Amino acid sequence: MADVKVLVLVGSLRAASLNRQLAEVASETAPAGVSLQLFDRLGELPFYNEDVDGDNVDEVVQALRLAAAEADAALVVTPEYNGSIPGVLKNAIDWLSRPYGAGALNGKPLAVIGTALGQYGGVWAHDETRKSFGVAGPKVVEDVKLSLPAGIFDGKHPRENADVVQQVREVVEKLTAEVG
Repeated sequence: MADVKVLVLVGSLRAASLNRQLAEVASETAPAGVSLQLFDRLGELPFYNEDVDGDNVDEVVQALRLAAAEADAALVVTPEYNGSIPGVLKNAIDWLSRPYGAGALNGKPLAVIGTALGQYGGVWAHDETRKSFGVAGPKVVEDVKLSLPAGIFDGKHPRENADVVQQVREVVEKLTAEVG
């Protein structure tokens, strides 16, 4: 396989977030020839506003769109906030969906995984994230699903759980297999 670049978006802004740690596991265990690049500036994005979208958008929006354009695929790692998508992630989806029909992730494979406090590990947020990205243009890889209840980590980094490490690696393998 040729070198594959995967853009990683984490829906939690918290430095010690388990979802950020899952993204670290994905990066650390990626197969040879696959590099994961975390875009760590979602909290800096202005709220999407079509009136300010255009040639002179904020630098952070340009950086997000460039990172997405340079990527071959995207991995979204997100918690569930109040039964849905974290606001910063939804805002990023809105910025990446433009220009309509030609966003930077249009047609590229995308997978959604993550962990949350509930017993279902964020299934609602992951489903909503897949739906929103599906409308926005990426090719959502539907058979890649990993929603982990946060309690399984027992206060430890996800890399300390061999089953989780294997599952995350398999997600990255399946995602990158979809790159055309």
